[in-house]
Amino acid sequence: MKITDVKTILTAPAGIRLVVVKVLTDQPGLYGLGCATFTQRARVVQTAVDEYLRPFLLGKNPLDIEDIWQSAFVSSYWRNGPVLNNALSGVDMALWDILGKVAGVPVYQLLGGKCRTAVDTYRHASGSDFKEVEDQVRGFLQAGYRHVRAQVAIPGMGTYGSGETTGAGDVPENRRTEIWEPRPYVRAIPRLFEHLRNQLGDEVELIHDVHERVPPTLAMQLAKDLEQHRLFYLEDPFSPEDASYFSQLRQQTSTPLAMGELFNNPHEWMPLVSGRLIDFIRVHISQIGGLTPARKMAAMCELFGVRTAWHGPGDVSPVGHAANIHLDLAVPNFGIQEAHAFNQAEQDVFPGCPELRDGYYHVNDRPGLGIDLDETLAAKFPIPDAPPFDMIWGNYRRGDGTIVKP
Repeated sequence: MKITDVKTILTAPAGIRLVVVKVLTDQPGLYGLGCATFTQRARVVQTAVDEYLRPFLLGKNPLDIEDIWQSAFVSSYWRNGPVLNNALSGVDMALWDILGKVAGVPVYQLLGGKCRTAVDTYRHASGSDFKEVEDQVRGFLQAGYRHVRAQVAIPGMGTYGSGETTGAGDVPENRRTEIWEPRPYVRAIPRLFEHLRNQLGDEVELIHDVHERVPPTLAMQLAKDLEQHRLFYLEDPFSPEDASYFSQLRQQTSTPLAMGELFNNPHEWMPLVSGRLIDFIRVHISQIGGLTPARKMAAMCELFGVRTAWHGPGDVSPVGHAANIHLDLAVPNFGIQEAHAFNQAEQDVFPGCPELRDGYYHVNDRPGLGIDLDETLAAKFPIPDAPPFDMIWGNYRRGDGTIVKP
């Protein structure tokens, strides 16, 4: 068996730039799909796949998954960046998809079989005030969810997760500043969770995402202040550059900690896992290179009592979500899965989308990842190229103009 072609399909059925890799073989009708979505740099990933990985892979056996991963990883010499990792991830997931189709079993079966019948998920509740957040949480609870992430607007600030914006519309987009100050945020969030616990009780599992946007000392204070409200976990209290602060934070709070959304390299997460400094690993599977490294990461985390919580927002394609769920089903140390509710266009473009029912993700039992791509329909949802990257992330600033990590 040989690889005869590798190509990217760019589509945006929900208005979000998605990158899907299709690996074709010399066996009639046999191909695989993988997610390579780096939505802020979609065209760069496309170039990496079409111009560099494709000629490297042509003629190789698609079932040699580990060898292809190892050789493709070092083929650029410089490595470990999100663009090249996403490109490699798209190929890697597609090869697992092909292997499942050849074997006639779902990918989760290749990974050791099911450890659970469905995948528990969480959704995002946000609002302009505490009551609006509470109402959204109640809506998710009524829909069958048991875990909810809660974010709230901070007046006068562009607050992550709340949909609030402060950028002036008459300023060019590349210079449209979003104001962010950490102290008002750090004071407000414990009050939000006090309100939610008072109104909703202890049954709902609550999550909050700091999104690395406060100085480490303030993040440590926030984690301690939230301890009494018994979070399921506190996500990304530090930026990857400040990860060494976890050793101090672990000594000061029992609030469960999640980290890893921006990680590329095993050297970023290995000390946190082996040191038992975090409770949940939150990596974006395409960012680290696909299912091949993710299954190894999950096995390492199991040995140290760290559970999985793969990144799963709208800028993961349905193919990527399917890969997340197949791994979730197979690993004993699964924790929780971030969920995205697919709109009708996404379901039409990607037949076999994972299904959300009563707060659980379900995948079908078809061979491989169990998901397909309608390329004709996908072409009707071209990706937006204006702006070519996410202007907002690069324009969060303190009141004095200092840039803030998003």
